[in-house]
Amino acid sequence: MPRTIRAALLQAEWTGDKESMIEKHEKYAREAAAQGAKVMCFQELFYGPYFCQVQDPQYFSYTEHIPEGPTTKRMQELARETGMVLVVPMYEEDEHTTGIYYNTAAVIDADGTYLGKYRKTHIPHVKGFWEKFYFRPGNMGYPVFDTAVGKVGVYICYDRHFPEGARALGLNGAELVFIPSATSRGLSEYLWRVEQVSHALANGYYVGTINRVGVEPLGDDDFYGQSYFVDPRGQFVGDVGDTHKEELLVRDLDMDKITEVRQLWQFYRDRRPDAYDDLVRP
Repeated sequence: MPRTIRAALLQAEWTGDKESMIEKHEKYAREAAAQGAKVMCFQELFYGPYFCQVQDPQYFSYTEHIPEGPTTKRMQELARETGMVLVVPMYEEDEHTTGIYYNTAAVIDADGTYLGKYRKTHIPHVKGFWEKFYFRPGNMGYPVFDTAVGKVGVYICYDRHFPEGARALGLNGAELVFIPSATSRGLSEYLWRVEQVSHALANGYYVGTINRVGVEPLGDDDFYGQSYFVDPRGQFVGDVGDTHKEELLVRDLDMDKITEVRQLWQFYRDRRPDAYDDLVRP
């Protein structure tokens, strides 16, 4: 029997405060569910501005514990209400150590069950992306979550420049990988339609990737949107998101295509891990 998943992404503008940003995402989640979506991902650090354009300790106040924090609990209620799997990127404070923070995505099943989290592994520290000021590198590997829609993995923003983690997610069984981001105009705009497409191709899975839109008060550059789903053949599923406007993308993903592509392009069979020792040398 054919297996199709209706999935959603939201590229959103910053509203100016945390509560209204959460409310906006709740509204769009209900709209996605009304259109039949069964899984949805929000953008990187979804309830705040992209504060990494500056280095200012006031933004530590956006941290919450995951899953015990209020936003995770609220998102669990939203998942139960909508019947959707939710991937929810937030600013996490370590549950054991005050002052240790991570760029994290919680994964919540369609019945509201908290399944776990992914912590962003690769942390940039260059002009406009001062992330090492805010985040410790992730320490939980590359988990894949067994959800109501299948096996879901997460990679976050700067991670996308590193094919190793994308491959690890595939080896761990991912069928659909979400890559929420906050990326402003510049060199990355060209790469945006190359790297995530390459991960889908090389690993035979679907990728859903999000970028913000609009100009935020902490930076001069605007976020260029262009969120999209791409299939295991490297083809866009429907149109790519707008470059300037807020947009909800809802797309049907033919999950049988994963098996079809992997049986045609035998990349997993033909890998040579015995020849890759040099890749893990510092």
